Amino acid sequence: MGIVFIRELKVQTVIGAFEWERRIRQTVVLDLEMAADIAKAAASDRLEDALDYKAVADRIIAFADKSSFQLVETLAESIAGILQTEFGVTWLRLRVGKPGAVPGAKDVGVLIERGRREG
Repeated sequence: MGIVFIRELKVQTVIGAFEWERRIRQTVVLDLEMAADIAKAAASDRLEDALDYKAVADRIIAFADKSSFQLVETLAESIAGILQTEFGVTWLRLRVGKPGAVPGAKDVGVLIERGRREG
């Protein structure tokens, strides 16, 4: 097993519990690690045998663009579900940050880990 990662993926979405947040789009920043059989992809040198990080990023961006949640927890769980069901990811670690949400803090958010990490 190996890990495929995406760092600092910036997506635009409606996120927040306050009324003013419900009327605007905000940037959230994602860091993602996913278990993948990189040995198979390395042996074949074929994208079809790899966990396609571009396809993953495109799907997350499209989902976030259409979503509207009050909590980053809900966004994180929804993204994790997509990765597990649509991409067959058996283990993932996802950090969802909301920059500027708390004065004086660079970033706030959640870090979740789902599935079982093998190997």
